[in-house]
Amino acid sequence: MTAAQPQTVRASGARVAVRPLATLTTLRVGGPAEVWEVDDLASARDATAERFLAIGAGSNLLVADAGVTDRVVKLGRGFDDVRSLGAEADLWLGAATPLPGLVRRAQQAGLSGLEGLLGVPAVLGGAVAMNAGTRFGEMSDTLQEVEVLVDGHVERLAAAELKLGYRQARLPEGGLLLRARLALARSTPDRVAAAMRAVDDARKGQPKNKSAGCAFKNPPGDSAGRLIDAAGLKGLRVGDAMISHEHGNFVVNLGSARAADVAALLGLVRERLDVPLEIEWRRWGW
Repeated sequence: MTAAQPQTVRASGARVAVRPLATLTTLRVGGPAEVWEVDDLASARDATAERFLAIGAGSNLLVADAGVTDRVVKLGRGFDDVRSLGAEADLWLGAATPLPGLVRRAQQAGLSGLEGLLGVPAVLGGAVAMNAGTRFGEMSDTLQEVEVLVDGHVERLAAAELKLGYRQARLPEGGLLLRARLALARSTPDRVAAAMRAVDDARKGQPKNKSAGCAFKNPPGDSAGRLIDAAGLKGLRVGDAMISHEHGNFVVNLGSARAADVAALLGLVRERLDVPLEIEWRRWGW
């Protein structure tokens, strides 16, 4: 893969460019890929005609320094419905809808069910694909249906068909998630705001540096962050990749970390713990 090239526009309407994936991930690491940004169904069909990887907000993702050879598909503004959220409690939303904005809009509309996702840096499609969440709630709490583009055709699937589990969902192979239907509960803005404050207060220890969310899944009956803290590993560093001083289950990029640094750091943590930890992030190009 070559260095970044000038952006071009394909006849389908997709915006296509070779670019470093570090610019599209919250951890700010990762090498180049051919990125297709699509705003409508026609360009999405064109983009998914060949082998591809789908990217949302780029959180919970570790991309190798060499990048990836598959094209990367990113849904654009045509799939962002955050501004269309009104008072309806049962609603379809585009997969590029930013989750933080959706949580705020729901609160303003007096709709409950998303408070536990406060602070999750994702778009709706990525949150569904990972069944994103916190100990206060996850996507499966409100998800009803999805629409997925598979082999050029839009399929509608019930949430139960996705086999949603801890940080995972079984989407059709080769499918691109387009929309999701959520069922929220009617409440009041004040009550939802109070619930959000409780979640925010409980999560204030999370770092503000460049990060990709929790690095490890919690083992049964315990917390990965607690185990890492108890082992004295906060502040452990490889290059500019460091275990956060604020939360043991977060890796932060101090400025110029490489993906190799992050991978080496995760390996050190796993070596120094008695309890095996499973990495939560998805990894591309390894």
